Amino acid sequence: MMRFKLDENFGPWAQEPFRQRGLDCPSVYDQGLRGANDELVLRTAVAEQRILVTMDGDFGNVVAYPPEETSGIVVLRVPGRASRASILNLITAFLDAAHGQEIGGRLWIVEPGRIRKHEPSGSQEQEDSE
Repeated sequence: MMRFKLDENFGPWAQEPFRQRGLDCPSVYDQGLRGANDELVLRTAVAEQRILVTMDGDFGNVVAYPPEETSGIVVLRVPGRASRASILNLITAFLDAAHGQEIGGRLWIVEPGRIRKHEPSGSQEQEDSE
């Protein structure tokens, strides 16, 4: 079963799409890691074998945060101050696209209308959505 961890840039409401699918998804807030640096957040996700879901674009840097050393990283790219509904739509689009696919060791970039998956080999797959 896929296990996720939500970074601190999401409120508790963002856990709902995961819960609806029966997926375990605590947040950084749930574990008292609010304000922790990126390295600690990622190390915690790795130690717990969880896929990190974040809106922090820094995690898209495969040199600084090699996804192949993780259970997977999902970066949501939202325009400006996106609404709660648009963020939930991106989470749902990712969960639908990732269903049945290997997530571990990969970086997923999810943005409106497009999902990119960076494979460990450095290649990239793209799926248009909507």
